[in-house]
Amino acid sequence: MTGCKEIDDYIGIVRSGEYEVCKDQLKLCDFVERIFATETLTIDTDQLAEYLSYEKYFPFALFPWEKFVFALHNCTYRADGQLRFPIVFVYVGRGAGKNGYLGFEDFCLLTKTNGVPEYDIDIFATSEDQAKQSFTDVWNVLEANKQKMRKHFRWTKELITCTDTGSKFQFRTSNSKTKDGARPGKIDLDEIHAYENYRLITVATTGLGKKRFPRQTWTTTDGDVRGGPLDDKIEQGEAILNGDEPDNGMLVFICRLDDDEEVYNERMWYKANPSLRYLPTLLEQMRVEFAEYKRNPASNTAFITKRMNRPPKIRENGVAAWEDILATNQEIPETNLIGRPCVIGIDYMKTTDFLGAGLLWRVGDRDVWISHTWICNQCADLKRIKAPLREWEARGLVTFVDAVEIPPELPCVWLANEAAKRNAPMLLAGIDDYRFALMKNALEEINFYADKDRRNVLLIRPRDEMRRIPLITSGFVGHRFIWGDSPVMRWMTNNSKTVTAPSGNITYGKIEPKSRKTDTFKAFVAAECVSDVLDAYANTKTAEPVVSGVWTY
Repeated sequence: MTGCKEIDDYIGIVRSGEYEVCKDQLKLCDFVERIFATETLTIDTDQLAEYLSYEKYFPFALFPWEKFVFALHNCTYRADGQLRFPIVFVYVGRGAGKNGYLGFEDFCLLTKTNGVPEYDIDIFATSEDQAKQSFTDVWNVLEANKQKMRKHFRWTKELITCTDTGSKFQFRTSNSKTKDGARPGKIDLDEIHAYENYRLITVATTGLGKKRFPRQTWTTTDGDVRGGPLDDKIEQGEAILNGDEPDNGMLVFICRLDDDEEVYNERMWYKANPSLRYLPTLLEQMRVEFAEYKRNPASNTAFITKRMNRPPKIRENGVAAWEDILATNQEIPETNLIGRPCVIGIDYMKTTDFLGAGLLWRVGDRDVWISHTWICNQCADLKRIKAPLREWEARGLVTFVDAVEIPPELPCVWLANEAAKRNAPMLLAGIDDYRFALMKNALEEINFYADKDRRNVLLIRPRDEMRRIPLITSGFVGHRFIWGDSPVMRWMTNNSKTVTAPSGNITYGKIEPKSRKTDTFKAFVAAECVSDVLDAYANTKTAEPVVSGVWTY
């Protein structure tokens, strides 16, 4: 054991079996005990006791799990005097009290007990209401104890200052005007399930390191954004708890169901919420929500996503489960593509918006897709989009076009060159019936025609997509799609949904038309619609290419 009551008590609760706990909590206990057994660590129990004495000012008592996290994050030191766990990742079900914990921790670290003057704390979230939540909790404590607190604090609705230390506490969002140049001692990243990229996180973390004991506190439930920072953090946390990678100072506190079916057993709900045993009113509310979830799971996904931290594998009307979309991240088998025929797909809504194109090969039972996306700088929706487009540009996955529209020659030249690099015959092109007119001349430049005598362009209509969707769904489930590491494709696929007509026919549509682009996924669908021709060439090793040489525009 560690010798610290707050840490050892919680480990005892987890191991007691009195309430159900998830596998991640058992792994965390093993991890903590192993760290203390193999490293020279000191817990400043006097400092911890002084911190916990501030609990009397708050309208709630800390739960055992909160004291456990607090002691490890704030009062546990290495032999060299540095914090052992300067970073904590708290992933618990909605209602567990993470914002109350955050407010208490931040209040403590503003005070002289921390021992670091001007230890500024910035709390970040994607919305102002969320960013203000823990800040407001501290503000309310100061208001409720004015006579005592005026000796040590000054406060407004935007800024709290500890006059004893000069430490400041404020909230910030993606719209904050001044974030760069800050010198915080600690940053909070709240509800990171809503972060679609790392822009705000990068701004927040780059200011750290100028004050002693820099800290980060990440708090969240699960949410609907996939492929973002939350998924990365969970993956990293799992690797740490499994012993697959070093923790690098991060304490991983994960609470969730271990299996989807556990949601139907109320005893298992305690796995996702370590505070639930102390909150009978919350339990009653969850029972009400669960009744609605059972009646219509597709329309009440917030219960299993946010209360249980177990997002549904396929959200309502989703194209595929996120884990199946992730499975497309397989290495492109380049040597198997040399001389092998392919088909191409192109899609766009407007040439003043996004345009996607790619080449599709069939290698055995796998479909290999190499794609690219073009973005018009004049696109009116760019400000709405939270995806890291410029990061993708730096990786060569997208191209910004500084013109009034995307010239149709650009994707055609790219397709011709990608095929020529692999000596790959391009057999057929698939493109939406309504988009062909603008692309016609550019396609003919690379020997693709839609006229009766030379036809190797198929104009994709909704009925073609309807026929192909069952095979595409099977491809996702069977992990037979190989896209390489393409976050653009994963993003666009996750932005797509199935649309069922009154007749029962299914096509693909957009979840949200302005900020959730789907063009390159739809280009993939177009290529799949013409891919049957590849079966006849499945064993072809060499063939005369339709195009050769390097094309320029």
